[in-house]
Amino acid sequence: MDLAGKKVVVTGGSGFLGRHVVEELARQGAVTFAPRRRDYDLVDREACRRLLSDHRPDLVVHLAALVGGIGANRANPGSFFFANLMMGVQLVEECRLADVGKLVTVGTICSYPKFTPVPFREDDIWNGYPEETNAPYGLAKKMLLVQGQAYRQQYGMNVVHLLPVNLYGPGDNFDPASSHVIPALIQKFADAIEERRDQVVVWGTGKASREFLYVEDAARGIRLAAEGYDGAEPANLGAGFEISIRDLVLLVGRLMGFTGRIAWDPNYPDGQPRRCLDTARAEQLFGFRATTSFEDGLRRTIEWYRRERSSPTPAV
Repeated sequence: MDLAGKKVVVTGGSGFLGRHVVEELARQGAVTFAPRRRDYDLVDREACRRLLSDHRPDLVVHLAALVGGIGANRANPGSFFFANLMMGVQLVEECRLADVGKLVTVGTICSYPKFTPVPFREDDIWNGYPEETNAPYGLAKKMLLVQGQAYRQQYGMNVVHLLPVNLYGPGDNFDPASSHVIPALIQKFADAIEERRDQVVVWGTGKASREFLYVEDAARGIRLAAEGYDGAEPANLGAGFEISIRDLVLLVGRLMGFTGRIAWDPNYPDGQPRRCLDTARAEQLFGFRATTSFEDGLRRTIEWYRRERSSPTPAV
């Protein structure tokens, strides 16, 4: 698909990843629209139908999701399951009925089984149940893969499904109640430095490992899949490395300039033991390879956060 002049709806386009995807598509000449929930609540099927009728897109990139870290997933498993399932299945069906030319659905690494061998290969996605703290969210998003494959088989619909690893970068969510690990750590260290505390407490044991993909790389991967991938099999989007949470905490602390002590609270869960993706399929099928080094991406994220933190709050 040549994106120049194409009309593209990006659900979740005002969110963290979505803003970068909208910018990436616009650079290719696409005419993008990012619906807001107040105008089109995708949990309501009629809103999905109205969105497509109003904008008649050639391509839909479905990023909209109800998301959060371990704490938010543990507190809201029912909400996370229902909202993500209903947004996805209804939008895909309405895209079929509206004869949308192509649909890119973006899932989650949380769909993989808890004890998937590292590196995670796409063929392993059905070999077990997801990690319990985020299983409802992961399973809801995995139904988009099932639906897309079924619609491709029955209706010949061009639906592709991507599985990004944990994302980070400028514009991330730094709300302590719902943020993921990197923004949560940046905020913890920033608060400790500002308050002159000599200790930061971190959830879990630090033994789990994670892989992280810089958000601009993820946006480029989604754009490349939109342009050049037409297949039933899901494709991982990742950077191809893993780091222990303990090493991650030490690295973020060093880059933030924190010189105090790290205390671990094992009363909180570690989550999935290991996460690291095999990224060969995405490179082979649509030429995606991450290019941002992890430390460089962290520095950019920290610099952005510090600029935002120091900016005066606009008067209401």
